[in-house]
Formats: sequence, C-alpha cells, structure tokens
Amino acid sequence: MRSLAHGIDLVEVARIREMLDRHPERFLERVFTPAEAAYAKDHQRYAEHLAARFAAKEAVLKALGTGWSGGVAWTDIEVCRESTGQPTIRLSGHAATLATSQGITSWRISISHTGELAMASVIAIGE
Repeated sequence: MRSLAHGIDLVEVARIREMLDRHPERFLERVFTPAEAAYAKDHQRYAEHLAARFAAKEAVLKALGTGWSGGVAWTDIEVCRESTGQPTIRLSGHAATLATSQGITSWRISISHTGELAMASVIAIGE
C-alpha cells in the first residue's frame, strides 16, 4: 500500500452554524447523510461535529483532484466511525467511481475541532 493523494481543509464553525440557522433541513439533507446528521445531533457541540465532517468531505474532494466540478454529491462522501471511535471515509456514487479509477482502495482520516474551527486531513491509499 502507498499514499496516492492527500487533502486537507479548514472550516469556520460559525459558517456551519449560519447555514444551520438559515436553512437547517435543506442544508442537512443536501450535505450530510442521515447517519452523519444523527451522529452530530447526539452531541452537545453539534455544529462543531458537522463542521468537521464538512471539512472531511472537502478534503476528500481535494485528494480526488476534482473539486465540486467532478459531479460528486456531498452525500457521496460519508464520515463514519469504527467501533473504536476512529473516523473513516465511505464513498458511494460518483465519488466511489472516481476513487476506483484512481486506484484508491482505502482512506486515512484525521479530524479535529474547536468552538471556532474544524479541520480534516485525508490520505488516499492504494496499491
């Protein structure tokens, strides 16, 4: 296995809070999977958890090298959690197709957040 690509993103939590205030249901449905929204809702720092997932999705797009022009939907990229609590990436739809075409077989992800900022770094792994 070897690293094929890296992506990183930083998001202001206030930006996510603003979207939640202005378009709560529309924003959640468009950007997050039901599992991601449910996970974040279970936490006191709701907006921070969503901001970290938003940053992770942006970081994956950077690693794929497509940005949003590549036809990937927000919900094609999902941040999941292992039983240990470690975050993982699950791709579907066009994002999965792009990753497969680039030889990406798995992802390493690190996310962090404070009251003001959320950050994610992803490494695409392949053979």
